[in-house]
Amino acid sequence: MRKTGEYSDMELLNALQQGRPPDEAIRQLYRSYFDMAWGFVRQNNGNQQDAEDIFQEVVIRFIEGVQKQKFRGETSIKNFLYSMTRHIWLNELKRRGRAQRREVKYDREADKAEEGQDIWLADQEIKARLMKLIDELGEACKKILVAFYYEGRPMREILGMMDYQNEQVLRNKKYKCMLQLEERLTGDARLTEYFKSALL
Repeated sequence: MRKTGEYSDMELLNALQQGRPPDEAIRQLYRSYFDMAWGFVRQNNGNQQDAEDIFQEVVIRFIEGVQKQKFRGETSIKNFLYSMTRHIWLNELKRRGRAQRREVKYDREADKAEEGQDIWLADQEIKARLMKLIDELGEACKKILVAFYYEGRPMREILGMMDYQNEQVLRNKKYKCMLQLEERLTGDARLTEYFKSALL
């Protein structure tokens, strides 16, 4: 059995080319080069767990590359592992950045949707309360106000739907209905504001 740290680069490559590399060869990769990987990851927003995960991937890829004759020693093992660590970690940072941006975007859209739903529900509640007040004015007022303000019908058309002598009589009735509604709205600021924006 070989003593700790005895492999030269060439011997290490020969050991790693075996179908099942000796444990001591793999341990030497960790002993000799992990600190270098950890230093790079730490300087680039990573923690020790990140460094361990990245370096494990680097070692696996390196051994596979050696066994497939993709690394023949044109550069030092140290330089090659550093380059791989850098490449894999920077790609991981990009991936995390994209994931974080997607999450932020999703959170913003979810907040907007929730806010929109809250506004819609509040709007529906106010609208329902306003319609209840209009109902309390009686059938004639309800018919005139809904036809004019909600359906946007002209007075001539509403006159054809109602039993009034002429448009002026209808306009007078509409005015009286509005006064009654305004009286009922007194004291409810939200309802008054909705009334002004929705009807006036």
